[in-house]
Amino acid sequence: MRVMAQLAMVMNLDKCIGCHTCSVTCKQTWTNRSGVEYAWFNNVETRPGQGYPRRYEDQERWRGGWVLNRRGRLVPRGGGRLHRLSTIFSNPRMPAIEDYYEPWTYDYETLTNAPLQEHTPVARPKSLISGEDVKISWSANWDDDLGGAPEHGAADVLRRGLEDRVRFEFEQTFMFYLPRICEHCLNPSCAAACPSGAIYKRSEDGIVLVDQDRCRGWRMCVSGCPYKKVYFNHRTGKAEKCTFCFPRVEVGLPTVCSETCVGRLRYLGLLLYDADAVLAAASTPEERDLYEAQRRVFLDPNDPAVAAAAERSGIPHDWVQAARRSPAYALINTFKVALPLHPEYRTMPMVWYIPPLSPVVDALRDTGHDAEGRANLFAAIEALRIPVEYLARLFTAGDPAPVDAVLRRLAAMRSYMRDLNLGRDADESIPAAVGMTGEEIYDLYRLLALAKYDERYVIPAAHAEQAQALEELATGCSLDYDGGPGMGGSGPFGESSGGPEPVAVENFRMLRDRQRADTLTAATGRRGRVNLLNWDGRGRPDGLFPPSAHDTAAPGGAPSRTDTPGRTDIPGPDHTENGRAT
Repeated sequence: MRVMAQLAMVMNLDKCIGCHTCSVTCKQTWTNRSGVEYAWFNNVETRPGQGYPRRYEDQERWRGGWVLNRRGRLVPRGGGRLHRLSTIFSNPRMPAIEDYYEPWTYDYETLTNAPLQEHTPVARPKSLISGEDVKISWSANWDDDLGGAPEHGAADVLRRGLEDRVRFEFEQTFMFYLPRICEHCLNPSCAAACPSGAIYKRSEDGIVLVDQDRCRGWRMCVSGCPYKKVYFNHRTGKAEKCTFCFPRVEVGLPTVCSETCVGRLRYLGLLLYDADAVLAAASTPEERDLYEAQRRVFLDPNDPAVAAAAERSGIPHDWVQAARRSPAYALINTFKVALPLHPEYRTMPMVWYIPPLSPVVDALRDTGHDAEGRANLFAAIEALRIPVEYLARLFTAGDPAPVDAVLRRLAAMRSYMRDLNLGRDADESIPAAVGMTGEEIYDLYRLLALAKYDERYVIPAAHAEQAQALEELATGCSLDYDGGPGMGGSGPFGESSGGPEPVAVENFRMLRDRQRADTLTAATGRRGRVNLLNWDGRGRPDGLFPPSAHDTAAPGGAPSRTDTPGRTDIPGPDHTENGRAT
C-alpha cells in the first residue's frame, strides 16, 4: 500500500442556482488576458444540453480518456505513441473554435463618438481573435435555462436512447445546472497524451498542472482530456488549464470558485488513497463497476494502519488529521451521496457531485400531496421528472442503482429532518429504509445544510519544509510568478499577456492596432526568452541569433550593435554570451 494525498471537490447540485458567479470570478482571476478569451476553467452548463465545448462527451468523435484493449490493458482511446506521432502536426480530434465559440466584444467607440443622427447607432459585435465583425451563434452556455433547448437540446449526447424520457415540451421538460472544472484525475489521460511531458500531477496534493516551459503546443492534451478542460492559448502557443487555485490552497484557502459560490454548494477536502490500486481500479472490466472500484481506492484516514502508512510516505500528521475531517471523504465514502462525473472515461476524476433531488419535491407539491412525506418521496423517485437513467449516464456509467440509492438517502434526510424540525418524534424507520441511522442522517443534514466555512473547506496548508519543492514544481506553470500572465505587467509570453488592461473588455481597435504593429513588445520578467509566436520576422530580437559581424564590442567590453539600413532592432531582456542566449 502506497498512501498518497489528493485534494478533492464535491458539488451539491441541489444548491446550484446557475448564477455563474464561480465562472466570472475564475475568469477574472486566471484567464482575463489575451489568447484565452474563450477559455473557461470553470463553466456552468445547463442540463440537458450539449455542454462546453459542444458535445464534448461524444468520445466516438473526440477519442478522449482511456479504454481497455483486447488484452484488458488500459490504453488511451486516442491511440498509442505511434498514432499520436503520426498526427502530431495535424490533429483531427481537436475541437475547433466553433465548438467553443469565437469570443467577441462590441464596437463601443461607435456609440460614444457617433454624431447626432436620426437613428441610434449600433455597437456591432467584433471578434476578439480577428477584430472583424462576427455573428454570435454559440457561447459557453448557449443552453442556459433551456433557452436554446428547442433548437439544440436534441444534440445532447446523453439523450441518445432516452428521447421518450427527455422531452423539451414546456409541461414535460426539466433542467438543472452542472458546474465543471478540471477533474484533477488520479489517472489523467491528458498527461499520458502530452508528447512533451509538460502536464504533471503534484505528488503533494494531486493537483494537475501544465509546465509552461516544457509545453510545445502540440495540443494532444486537448484531445486526450475527455472533459475538454485543457485549453490552447493561441497567443502564447501553450496549453493552459484549471490549477485548482494552488497558490490559495497552499496557504489553506479554498479555490476562487468555492470562495465566491453564492449557493455554497462546493466542499473541499483531502482524501488519502492507495496509489498502487489506481491502475487496477481504472482497468475494471465492467464500466458500471468503475464507481465502486474508485471508491475502494480511497483509504479510511481513521484506520491506524492507514495513518501510520501515510506518515511513512511523508504525509504530515496534520494532513492526516485534515483527511479525518474532510467533507469530501464524508460525502463520498461515509454517507455515499457523491458520485463521479463520467467514470467510464477511466481517468478516476476527483470532482464529485451530489445529484439533484429538488424537482421531486416540486412535482409532488404541484399534485397536492405531502411533498416531504417518506412514502410519497420514495415513490416519486421512480417517476422523476429528471430520469434516473439520464443522471446515471452522467455519474455512474449508466448504472441507475447507485443514483437511486443516493436520491433515496437525500429523500430520507428531508423526511426525517422535517419531523425533528416540527417537534415530532423521530421516525427511525426512515433512515433504516436507506441503510442509515438517525444520527448519520442528522450529520448528513448538518453537513449539507448548516456546515460553516471551516467545515466546508478543510484544506491543510503546505508545510515550510515543502516550500522549495512546491516552488520548483510550480516553476513554468502559468501565473506562478509575480509579473507573469494574469498577475499584472508583461510576462515572458508577449505583450498584453496579463497586462493592466483587462483583455476580456479589450475593444477590437486595440486588438487590430496591436496585431498590425511594426514591432513587438519586448518580453520582461525572465531572461533568455524569445517569443517566436509574436515575432513577425521584421526584427531581430536579442538572443534569437548568435552575434554577427554587425555586432561589435564597445570600449570596456560592453556589447553594442551597429544598425543596418532596413532593419528594425527590437530591444529585449536577453543577452548573449559565447554565442549563446543566456
